Amino acid sequence: MTLDDLRNLDPNNIGSWPVLPKLAALLILFLLLLAGGYWFDWKQQLATLDAAQQKETELRNTFLEKKGQAISLDSYRKQLSDIEKAFGALLKQLPSKSEMDALLTDINQAGLGRGLEFDLFKPASQETLSEFYAELPITVRISGSYHDIGAFASDISQLPRIVTLNDISLAQGKQGLTMDAIAKTFRYLDEEEIAQRNRAAAKAGGKK
Repeated sequence: MTLDDLRNLDPNNIGSWPVLPKLAALLILFLLLLAGGYWFDWKQQLATLDAAQQKETELRNTFLEKKGQAISLDSYRKQLSDIEKAFGALLKQLPSKSEMDALLTDINQAGLGRGLEFDLFKPASQETLSEFYAELPITVRISGSYHDIGAFASDISQLPRIVTLNDISLAQGKQGLTMDAIAKTFRYLDEEEIAQRNRAAAKAGGKK
């Protein structure tokens, strides 16, 4: 079929066309129908399907994550129990308010037991309060031999209660070595003190 034959085809009488032009026209019509269906209907459906597939993937990942947490729940509970036990053991190393005087005596005796001389032993006038414990710094100045001062520091670290030596400075004195330091002791707050602290914090927050 020539180009002239195609030009002579009557668009109002497609039934009279030869077979090849008819097939070509049907193919073009089919493609137009596909394009129209995609644009006006399928496009939105495909977008909805894609969003649903993404949501399915997210839900599957969330399910697997929750499943893993559920499987590990017993392990987490054991870890929490171990942490609570460790915390309780540390808390026992903090003296109560009534035991602070005995602890101060222990620190003093640790120095005297090593033959050291206390030139200064001055607890702070006020404690520093934290969430569940109070910190009491003690300014100390002791004199003695290097060996005895080292032994005293070791004895402090081995006390059943928590005591730390901070801001240590050493100087040569007339009677041997002189050590200046801040010994910090800690005690836990009892329930009444914690309640008072919370009430004070709430009152201060209300004023703002």
